[in-house]
Amino acid sequence: MEYFINCNTSPLTPYAGGLTKEQVQHLYRRLGFSASIQTINDQTGQNANALVDSLINEALNKPILPAPTWATWNNSNYPADDDAARQLRRAQQGEWELDYAKSILDNNLRDRLSFFWSNHFVTELDVYDCNAYLYEYTNCLQRNAIGNFRTFISEIGLTNAMLYYLDGAYNNENRPNENYARELYELFSLGDGNGYTETDIEETARALTGYVERGEVGCEAVLFNPERHDAGSKTIFGQTGNWGYDDVIDILFTQRPNEIAQFICTKFYEFFVHPDSKREDINLGSYPTGHPRGIINELAATFVANNFEIAPVLSQLFKSQHFFDDESIGVILKSPFDIYFNLLKETNFEYTETTIATIVNYSDLLGQTLFDPVDVAGWQRDRQWINTNFIIGRWITTRDIVMAFYESNAEQFRTFALDAVGPPANLTTSNPEIVVRAIIDKLTPKGMYTEEEFNNCMSAFKINDIPEIYYGPDYIDGGQSIWNLMYPSVPNQVQLLIRHLTRQPEFQLK
Repeated sequence: MEYFINCNTSPLTPYAGGLTKEQVQHLYRRLGFSASIQTINDQTGQNANALVDSLINEALNKPILPAPTWATWNNSNYPADDDAARQLRRAQQGEWELDYAKSILDNNLRDRLSFFWSNHFVTELDVYDCNAYLYEYTNCLQRNAIGNFRTFISEIGLTNAMLYYLDGAYNNENRPNENYARELYELFSLGDGNGYTETDIEETARALTGYVERGEVGCEAVLFNPERHDAGSKTIFGQTGNWGYDDVIDILFTQRPNEIAQFICTKFYEFFVHPDSKREDINLGSYPTGHPRGIINELAATFVANNFEIAPVLSQLFKSQHFFDDESIGVILKSPFDIYFNLLKETNFEYTETTIATIVNYSDLLGQTLFDPVDVAGWQRDRQWINTNFIIGRWITTRDIVMAFYESNAEQFRTFALDAVGPPANLTTSNPEIVVRAIIDKLTPKGMYTEEEFNNCMSAFKINDIPEIYYGPDYIDGGQSIWNLMYPSVPNQVQLLIRHLTRQPEFQLK
């Protein structure tokens, strides 16, 4: 598969006019995990401003997942027997994985963002190993996903998951631990080496001391002990005083607002628009129109002007000509969750909790483990998802999911084809090319790249036991063509085509 160079030259100016079907599909694939044929058809022709406003408002008003019964449990709530306690913890984790996965599938932008932030403010369940901490952490992600970034970064640092993961719970006045201070700047707010020094990290670590009261039972909330806080003078970004946790956040956003905005808006750009934001132009005094760095500069200015509210930045980006430019469509490699969830949403096939649990398991096998990114830097996305083992794993697991759908209800494959073609042609067409093209256009961002690839799709669809003469208007029986979408073999033909498509490079893109 060839990787894409960013050739987008459109400005951040709002997109005018009605959106095409391809553009609406692009919007839903990037803001969420795609959408059904009906949703896409309903929104085709819609004004970008109105559609984006509705999706952002929906995200802002979505209720968060309710607390499970074990949300505040500590070790004393579990059985004394270690094996029984371990089994119960794992059952609770599986329950929460399922609830959270269903949430990110159903809630489009809000939980697409909470999932995005879980790979930015990284923690690993394997490290902190406490279900109550897991709930608190995901609750923080959901509440702040499209809120205020300054509030978000302040709250996430004091979640118990983060305090344990990056050793804040062991950071005291006698022996400051620099782990969280380093990642606060390097990974969470400024970027590697951007606007801070080793001294800033050391002094920040001292300011963050004191959150070390871990309780005696285990899996209890970490509390602040002022006697374990370093009360001496510290100098952070040139500001000197007896700083504590809140002061660190205030100084960071007061002294480095532009660096924060640039770093976070670059992340937004690479996640939602194009993985290549670093295209360079030599000997230019400023970036030309549509250059990704220029686009990011404009977004960063919006971020700062709106006091680090996330929604205005995303609104400006998603309404722009740059976002809807053809060069932004189909240039990001799907993550494992994208592969499976997009297929569910786009086909509208019936799924169960078992289906979601299977998808969570398959994503784990392909390197995207829910609540457990690979390390503190998170999944690197895009190219990381494609290697020899992972691509074969994508083919096998997606085939298995498609076959399971077919075995549970083959007729839904006919329904999908009818919906993809659309009325009135869906009931009368005798041309398999119309059907194949409609399905391809639904499941890929730009169709097949060559005529040869399209012909291979046709071959997958036109199974051997149907005579070629049955296709087309020349073979009539009872006033209509022998083959049409009501022909008995159609469900099988559609599932064979989908299975073929899932192995193609075009299907791997969004």
